[in-house]
Amino acid sequence: MDRATLGGVTAFLLIVSAAAAASESSLALPESVATLPVAASGGQINSNSVLVALLDSHYTALAELVEKALLLPSLEAAVGRHNLTIFAPRNEALERDLDPEFKRFLLEPGNLRSLQTLLLYHVVPSRVASDSWPQSRHPTLAGDHVQLSSSSSAGAAVDRKVGLAAVVHPDAVVRPDGVIHGIERLLVPRSVQEDFNRRRSLAAISAALPTGAPEVDPRTHRLKKPAPPVPAGSPPVLPIYDAMAPGPSLAPAPAPGPGSGKHWFDGESQVKDFIQTLLLYGGYNEFADILVNLTSLATEMGRLVSEGYVLTVLAPNDDAMARLTADQLSEPGAPEAIMYYHLIPEYQTEESMYNAVRRFGKVRYDTLRLPHKVMAREADGSVKFGAGEGSAYLFDPDIYTDGRISVQGIDAVLFPPDEEAAPASPLSPASRKAEVAQVKAKAKLKAKLRRGKLLEIGCSLLGVLGQRSHLATCQ
Repeated sequence: MDRATLGGVTAFLLIVSAAAAASESSLALPESVATLPVAASGGQINSNSVLVALLDSHYTALAELVEKALLLPSLEAAVGRHNLTIFAPRNEALERDLDPEFKRFLLEPGNLRSLQTLLLYHVVPSRVASDSWPQSRHPTLAGDHVQLSSSSSAGAAVDRKVGLAAVVHPDAVVRPDGVIHGIERLLVPRSVQEDFNRRRSLAAISAALPTGAPEVDPRTHRLKKPAPPVPAGSPPVLPIYDAMAPGPSLAPAPAPGPGSGKHWFDGESQVKDFIQTLLLYGGYNEFADILVNLTSLATEMGRLVSEGYVLTVLAPNDDAMARLTADQLSEPGAPEAIMYYHLIPEYQTEESMYNAVRRFGKVRYDTLRLPHKVMAREADGSVKFGAGEGSAYLFDPDIYTDGRISVQGIDAVLFPPDEEAAPASPLSPASRKAEVAQVKAKAKLKAKLRRGKLLEIGCSLLGVLGQRSHLATCQ
């Protein structure tokens, strides 16, 4: 093969390899860089080029990143069109001052596009000399703009900045086709920072091992496996509803409490304190009387608080309790059911509840009367519980707050919303008239029977002694 043929084959292979490298790099680059045309000189770079100077300069850390990001073909194409200004961070900024987690993020193979965007953000497709430093925003090869600024004082050197990074070595490398300025830190565009934050959040979420709810034995209402020890004051592992349930009937003694069974708090004293506070506050004697005398809730509340649970008590005032009827209190377990609906297994104050309803409109709180919840919403600048005629306002906020028990006074007794009744069949006029008369009779009877709890107990005692008819109110 003669010399001319060999030279032609060599030139052809060089052109094919250059075209293949350019096409490969354009697949992984940002759109603004992938459209850069190849230099008119066929990709040939002069030994006096700014790119050669970058690779041979003391900015070795930046040069290594440029090679790892496969940016040399695109930068060759860019330098063939116009001068370049490269803002090169010092090696210390990339080796010691850079967040190790962020550096690992940049070097991961799946984040090549972020690395390319970061490096091209340091390259401006025009010549910016130190003696003519502008005060404006300049486009970069990454597609974003970088802010250039400078300031000077009398008798002092000019302070030049690129974004938030100071220029520490202006005109560090000057070549016919570009200039390199040394800066103190790495420039991070917003898109790369957002991508890093998003991936870091996902990594943090995926690194957390999922933990299921504690397994509770439905027969004993206790944990199937012993719970790991928890710090003093931490919420118990056993749900409060299972802690309220009795142990197995065949057990010779009550089943152990949640976790280790240690009582970190003196719940009995705290319950006594809040009941005494209700009595001294005035207007809540009926509610306190039900807790202590008519039910055993005070003792149960003390046990729960001792084991680490927290409670919020919605306490109806005496006027609200006086509106209870005999029918509402005479059913077996009715006082307990009413009280359980006013106990929330959370620690809430006036401020926390009001902020919640202001933010979300309506908030449903769990109660100790399963499965019913009490709904709260904002009304007239306060918190309103329930719905319709059975609603109650937060009347006396923060009567008692000690960090474990919170007592909030309300002006009505709350009841769970009734289940929706089935649609009734059409009635004849006579049947409708009879039904209206029956409803009026029931309403008149309820109005007659409406009285306070203490009065009802007194009338019952008089009835046992045969003296009920002597008191006109008991008729």
